[in-house]
Amino acid sequence: MRTYYNRIAGQSLERIAALSDGIFAVAMTLLVLDLHIPMSTISNHITTEQDLWKALVSLGPNLLPYLMSFLTLGIFWVGQQTQLNYFKQSNRNLTWLHLIFLLAVTLMPFSTGLLAAYITFRVALLVYWLNIVLPGVMLLVSWRYARHAQLMKEDVTREIFAANQRRIVIAQSLYAFGALICIINTYVSIGFIVLVQLNYAIAPRFGWLDRL
Repeated sequence: MRTYYNRIAGQSLERIAALSDGIFAVAMTLLVLDLHIPMSTISNHITTEQDLWKALVSLGPNLLPYLMSFLTLGIFWVGQQTQLNYFKQSNRNLTWLHLIFLLAVTLMPFSTGLLAAYITFRVALLVYWLNIVLPGVMLLVSWRYARHAQLMKEDVTREIFAANQRRIVIAQSLYAFGALICIINTYVSIGFIVLVQLNYAIAPRFGWLDRL
């Protein structure tokens, strides 16, 4: 009975996609909750429009992690949806791999808030980087498992499989290098990560960036 259940459980790709859409939507919305002017600042220091402008400008360090995380979630959402489009069906193991992937997605508001609060701290940046690593690893594991379990559509060629796998590996390698730069300065590290994200989000058609 248990073997039969394991064989039929978690076969719906549509349910995985629907759950993923909901979790991504909530995670993206929660990111904005850290973008606020503290009430103590409002009551004690903001008495003129110039004070308000200064307060808004002070949100800059929080705005950068917010934009970075929104890009991160957008890239991972597109990556997961791309994978699901290549699968002909799911199974129990593949479903749980994507649930672990979604676990990492739900942690993004926390790691973003941590980085925004301690943007000059290397530990905060490394925690944020780990939050990027986990969903990337799970997408790679899911991709390889789907091929091993013969869950992919027949039109997925070796070239398509290799290209998608290479894209994940290169992206995670660039993120790891970006995190390593925090030895120099966390802002330099964040800047590099943002450039990598923009490359994958915009997909520019020029030079070596087009091959990543």
